[in-house]
Amino acid sequence: MNQINKLLILSMITMGFSCVNDDEYSIPNPDGTGDIVIPENQLITFKAVYERYKQALNNGHFVAVIEEDLYIEGYVISSDQAGNFFEELIIQNKTDDSNPDHDPRLGLKLKVNVGNLSDTYEFGRKVYVKLKGLTIGESRGVLAIGRGEDPKIEQIQEFEYRNIIIRTPEVAVITPKINSLIHLTETDESTLIQLDNLQINRFNLGLSYAGESTDDFDGLRVLENCESGASIVLQTSTFSSFKSLPLPQQKGSVQGILSRDYKNRFNVLILNSSSDITFNQDERCDPLELDCGLAPTLGSGNLFYEDFESQKNNKLITGNGWTNYIEAGNKGWEAYSTKSTNASLGRSARFKSASSGDNSNIGWLITPAINLDTQEGETLRFKTSNSLADSSYLEVLYALDWDGTETNITSATWSVLSAAYVVKDTDSFVPWFNSGSVDLSCITGTVHIAFKYTGSGHETFDGVYELDEVSIDCSLP
Repeated sequence: MNQINKLLILSMITMGFSCVNDDEYSIPNPDGTGDIVIPENQLITFKAVYERYKQALNNGHFVAVIEEDLYIEGYVISSDQAGNFFEELIIQNKTDDSNPDHDPRLGLKLKVNVGNLSDTYEFGRKVYVKLKGLTIGESRGVLAIGRGEDPKIEQIQEFEYRNIIIRTPEVAVITPKINSLIHLTETDESTLIQLDNLQINRFNLGLSYAGESTDDFDGLRVLENCESGASIVLQTSTFSSFKSLPLPQQKGSVQGILSRDYKNRFNVLILNSSSDITFNQDERCDPLELDCGLAPTLGSGNLFYEDFESQKNNKLITGNGWTNYIEAGNKGWEAYSTKSTNASLGRSARFKSASSGDNSNIGWLITPAINLDTQEGETLRFKTSNSLADSSYLEVLYALDWDGTETNITSATWSVLSAAYVVKDTDSFVPWFNSGSVDLSCITGTVHIAFKYTGSGHETFDGVYELDEVSIDCSLP
């Protein structure tokens, strides 16, 4: 074969197998025309997909396999350009939250064994998903679509995904739903939301998104609301391009996709990129703090002690000088005892807002007055545990100006005892955690110590906290 013929054949092969620009990528359409047309009787809603999964669960199955020729229509709200999503597309059924009663805004995860999906399915791209042969089930706590018949949802493979996730010419403007942390529900999962008046928790300031030596696969940082005090975990992949950027120190708004953490323990917010955080307000809303540190030794005298053994199960904590104040909702600190996996320490104090039905639950358990001027070396000790804190939280506060009346609790000046360790949302729910011997010796005057719970009856903010072995000690003269 002469050189000219070889070059001609090589040219033809190159033309035949050249790459196709995604902007010109065409999909075989059901009617054979240039427009994508899905027969109306084959198009179902996201709500119907959710109902299919619920029906499968009611029938004792972990997944639902779609056998009919059905499609769903949605909009891509995730992007893997910054590396914070990997081999998945998150789609929602609407571009905004209009008409929520008739057509609720819902989202789904598509599991796809392909990287760089945003090259083809960029943010806002309208798609149809061909459901025949696919499986609906949970993947790490959120509803997902993939392959397989087992409880574990497998990925849609590279050879087939373009014929399953049908790319339309439309790229829509997606308007996030502006929501509040305490009103988030399961229906907000895998949807684009905007949360306002947020800041990074003060204990996370100075950290990067996910570039610390302790970050394993994901960096978990706490975002908190300046009005309600509610919090949510910001989850960032250690493979993201912005993992090493410092977290912003101001406050403002955040756009992201609501999801669950890797082990399905608590809600997380996932960004498409670091530009989804708009913190342009310099004044933070941190509480006043006192940090005398931890005492090197424990005094042999005792000023106050409570192990709750004398309390009655499932009754409000009373006696021993405690003030059990319900600021919001109908729940307060109650005595509790169990020998289950998350065992109490005999009898403990517990705050549980789950199933309360309240939009907000705030409860205070306040010690009697302790005079810090009549002895030296005062310390505070206690133990805490939780049962899936679910973004609710417990604070340890002190006040020097509270007069002991319930009507003046919220008007008193309460500051955080920041040296005290309180069980975190990310801690295991089985063990009890020691606070450490919190040094109080840098305070003078008469003090009250408060354990303040903030949560709600909503399942994303209804965690359980337990408290026990509260002891205020001192050095004997």
